[in-house]
Amino acid sequence: MTETLSIETWRLAASYLFLVLLMIMSQLLKLGHGKEFLMATVRMTLQLVLAGYVLELVFSQQHLLVTLAIMLFMQIFALITIFGRVKGKIGIGLKKVVALALFVGTSIPLAYFMIVVISAEPFYAPRYFIPIAGMTVGNSMTGITLGAERLARVFQTNRARIEEALMLGATPQEAVREFLSDTFSAAIIPTINAMLGMGIIFIPGMMSGQILAGASPLDAIKYQIVIMMGILGSVVFAVYLIIQLGYRTFFNERAQLLGNED
Repeated sequence: MTETLSIETWRLAASYLFLVLLMIMSQLLKLGHGKEFLMATVRMTLQLVLAGYVLELVFSQQHLLVTLAIMLFMQIFALITIFGRVKGKIGIGLKKVVALALFVGTSIPLAYFMIVVISAEPFYAPRYFIPIAGMTVGNSMTGITLGAERLARVFQTNRARIEEALMLGATPQEAVREFLSDTFSAAIIPTINAMLGMGIIFIPGMMSGQILAGASPLDAIKYQIVIMMGILGSVVFAVYLIIQLGYRTFFNERAQLLGNED
């Protein structure tokens, strides 16, 4: 196996010279993003350093409750991010569906792939579980955000068409079926696009990391395929829950559209 290259501290510091260059360019061109570049870099550095020390500790412990607690933290942070990114008003009912879709949609596929496909010993081995959980939750967060935002917009902009279909005798599901299909497609587009370009247009992060660590490209491919299938399953499952349960929150028990104020 090829020896992994170790980046010395001074070389790591040298990488920050590009930040200085970007800030100078921003200042000369009056783009106004210099402070944004600096804050993003500082925040990234602090978060990654903290994550590195935490993971060093977690990897040495290999405790089920600790591993699950970290995953729960990821999910809660992702949920907060989703609520912050979804534009427009979403009701408490849809928020509950979003939470359910995130927790169930990421936990079940992750458990399947860790136990059946990857077969790590133990299945909660932090070295495998936490990175895979991070990729699963992160990609599902994007899909859920797009799905919830698109679904809310459907009922804001197509209210008259939906009410007309209901008055003609359609069930709530029949009245919104076309919109739900469009919402589902829009929510999974980023994941599908990433899969279509993988290996030809770009080498994905998981595979790049494996290769940089000295693994054979063929072994790295296997891991990348497994990870992407897990991500696809998680995103599709979570978005499906958003679609199938989310639209119901816009109707009352008499199959009538709720008012804008509800």
